[in-house]
Amino acid sequence: MAQDSKAAAHAPPLLDLTIDNITPNTIRINSQSSNARLTYLMARLVAHLHDFARETRLSTEEWMAAIEFLIGCGKICSDVRNEFILLSDVLGLSLLVDNINHPKPPGGTEGSVLGPFHTHDAPVLPNGASITSDPEGEPMLAVCTVKDTQGNPIAGVTIDIWETDSSGHYDVQHADRDAPSERCVMVSDDQGRFWFKGLKPVSYPIPHDGPVGKLLQLLNRHCWRPAHVHFMFGKEGWDKLITALYIRGDPYETSDAVFGVKKSLVVDLDKVDKETAKEYGVEEGIWLLKHDFVLTTQEETEKLKDELATEALRKLGLNLKLVDHLLVPDLD
Repeated sequence: MAQDSKAAAHAPPLLDLTIDNITPNTIRINSQSSNARLTYLMARLVAHLHDFARETRLSTEEWMAAIEFLIGCGKICSDVRNEFILLSDVLGLSLLVDNINHPKPPGGTEGSVLGPFHTHDAPVLPNGASITSDPEGEPMLAVCTVKDTQGNPIAGVTIDIWETDSSGHYDVQHADRDAPSERCVMVSDDQGRFWFKGLKPVSYPIPHDGPVGKLLQLLNRHCWRPAHVHFMFGKEGWDKLITALYIRGDPYETSDAVFGVKKSLVVDLDKVDKETAKEYGVEEGIWLLKHDFVLTTQEETEKLKDELATEALRKLGLNLKLVDHLLVPDLD
């Protein structure tokens, strides 16, 4: 209480507030933090929110509907479903943030969206293991490598892998889920390889029984994602890569509800030949996914991120500087 009184005593005095001066007043009173990045983020958030309200002449009913929408998103969230991530995905924000923070030099594997169904309970499995318990899906062998931008294998990379079952549902969407399925964690071997038995991916709708689904209906947008498999790569010293591989020819390849598809991530499936079947202990003729993933070092990524940020600042004519690879006001 005493701290609140002290803060009030030192707060900048507010002027007679109007449509025109509420924004600078709000920014001014939010600018008391010693955290320069927080001050900058809040200033720009307030400026854009207020400009949106003024530009659209936002009605009280629309403002209240937005509040209720966000409340609805919170209510439907659970340990295995994040409606706010889904909202970020369908607004294109998730992909934008990933592109800003994890730019790739030529040859590096591009990122994609995490999605709302990654979990932290996937079993660690050895190379060659099966990640699925679904007998209805079409079997698929995935044979992959992890390399650097010079083509050298990277050993000891932790890889999270997850996909839907043959019905287009992730395991956490089933009420009777008692164990993880269609997901695992693997580690690349000394040649940078990892391989597993899974299912041929299928198209599926994102969860559309909540606020985000209703929003898509109002926007006359479909809720479907093209067939894909998720991958997340992590190793100290290397930039974290969250990506996915999308199967070419899917009817939703060019209209993904969450904007995750990039041309470099669209792949063709093949069929396992006799020699490959023998080598990996699978049936001849099942689906085969082969892909070489390319990671970039943390240093490479941070350097490129800073270069792109500096160029963006130059174009915008903003008086900012980079501190720990983040923009803050340049008050010098």
